[in-house]
Amino acid sequence: MVVVDDDPLVRTGLGIILDAAPDITVVAEAGDGSAAVAVVRRERPDVVLLDVRMPGTDGLTAARTLLAERAPWKVIMLTTFDLDEYVYAALQSGASGFLLKDIPPERLVSSIRHVLTGDVLLAPTITTRLVARHCAPAGNGRPERLAGLTAREREVLALIGAGLSNIEIAGRLLLGEATVKTHVGRVFAKLGLRDRVQAVITAYETGLAPPDRHHRSQ
Repeated sequence: MVVVDDDPLVRTGLGIILDAAPDITVVAEAGDGSAAVAVVRRERPDVVLLDVRMPGTDGLTAARTLLAERAPWKVIMLTTFDLDEYVYAALQSGASGFLLKDIPPERLVSSIRHVLTGDVLLAPTITTRLVARHCAPAGNGRPERLAGLTAREREVLALIGAGLSNIEIAGRLLLGEATVKTHVGRVFAKLGLRDRVQAVITAYETGLAPPDRHHRSQ
C-alpha cells in the first residue's frame, strides 16, 4: 500500500504500524497529492491511504484523479475532522471510506483489511453522518434506480445505508451471513456499485435510507 500525508512524522508512524502487520506492506510514501498520483501509478498498490488536507495538490484532487482511472487500487481518505465536508466528494468519486487520524493502531490495520475485502463499511457511523449531511434530499435522487431490486434487496440496501455490517444485517433480518453477502453482491451488481460507500450514498439519494430513519449517532 501507499501512505500519503504532508507530515513526515505521521507518514512514518503510519508506516511503522502498517508494516508491523504480517499481511500489509507499505511500498511507498508521498507528501502531497501530485507525488501521490505519480507513486501510485508506478507502484500500483492495492490500497492508498490518502490525507485530505495537504498543501499544493490536496488529497481530494489526488483521489479524483486516481479513482477516475478505473484501476484496481482502493483509496481510503485520512482526516482529522469527522465532518470534513470535502470527504463526501471523494466518496462520490469512488473512495472506499475514510478514517480519523486518532484511530487506534489495531483498528487501522483491521480497517485496511476490511476495505480490501469490501465486506464492511469503514467508520460507518461517521460515514453515514457525513452522507446524511451532504447528500441530496431524500427522495430527490432518482428512486427509479431501485426498480430492479427485490423487496429483500431493498431492505439490505436500506440497512447498508444505516451503516450496518453484514453480520449486523444478518441479525436484523434473521438471515445467515452468507445469504446477506449474496444479497449485497446482487445489489452491487444491479446498481453498478463499486463498494459499500457508494451503496450508502445510493440509499440516501434514492430516499431509501433517509437520516431520520436510519442515522445512528456515535
